[in-house]
Amino acid sequence: MKHVTLPLLLLMALYIFASTAAGIKAPAFLKPGDKIAIVSPASPISSRGADTTYAVLQRWGFTPIMGANICNHYHGFAGTVDERKADLVKALTDTTVKAIFCTRGGYGSLQILNKTNLQLFRNHPKWIIGYSDITALHSAEVRAGNMSLHANMAGWLLEEGGTDTLSTILRNALMGQLPAYKVEGSRYNNPGKASGILVGGNLTVFNNLAGTPYDFLDPTFMRAHDFILFFEDVHENFTPVDRMIHQLQARGVLSRLKGIIVGKFKDYRREDGYTSMHDMLYDYLKDYKIPICYDFPTGHFERTNYPMIEGCPVTLDVQADSVALTFHLPTTNP
Repeated sequence: MKHVTLPLLLLMALYIFASTAAGIKAPAFLKPGDKIAIVSPASPISSRGADTTYAVLQRWGFTPIMGANICNHYHGFAGTVDERKADLVKALTDTTVKAIFCTRGGYGSLQILNKTNLQLFRNHPKWIIGYSDITALHSAEVRAGNMSLHANMAGWLLEEGGTDTLSTILRNALMGQLPAYKVEGSRYNNPGKASGILVGGNLTVFNNLAGTPYDFLDPTFMRAHDFILFFEDVHENFTPVDRMIHQLQARGVLSRLKGIIVGKFKDYRREDGYTSMHDMLYDYLKDYKIPICYDFPTGHFERTNYPMIEGCPVTLDVQADSVALTFHLPTTNP
């Protein structure tokens, strides 16, 4: 029995190492006329929002394709799990579609992941655009070895018409022009400079992926990469955020990071004597000897939700009065 199981264990270990150590690559960048599928993996969008998204993507020079269920309503979701999964799988497997634009967050993306697998994302690398609950799909993309785009969705296009600065940055990123940001510092900043792979998104969503195959903070996966983590949240008060930060600490995530970007926190109740969420987070993160910045423009304040390329190499330069975040093109791109 020992002679049989040992080779099997070695093969399994080699497979896990190979799939973990493989680089995270950028899907093919878009060209004018390329198709973008519009899908609702979680909550539905209004017909007006769908029409606006379609029109904006057209004005950007792309060819939009509507998912069949994006405006459906089923217990708060954009259709049943199977209906939403069908739209996502169709968009992923259609070789003429080059990117997937998610209409809304809310809840429901993890339901779809539970009915798919990482191989689907590995076999069909393409840009997925969205934030909030879409963090679950970004995490799956990174685990599958693909970059992904944490950015505003249909609600912002409906409000601004796709002509604002953030929308232009998103369009340019899809076409291969990677951003470089320089923003004001915070009194909580821990200065320093680091390089690594950017991952992150909604704190609640990626914490809920712990222990699943889609978790980009899986310990084995993290050992193969130098990660810089960004996070934000909405409608979460001090106690649940406290719990999630300590969960990251207990899992050994925080001690493995090369840098931390604390984004915006929205619609929470102040409590426990702290003046703000950043005040509490600083209390817990101040002893980590890595660059940490606070109040970076990412999160549910759409006017300051800067596009962030998940899985992309970045340089983070944190100073007391400023923060610079620069994205770097990988050496090769399909």
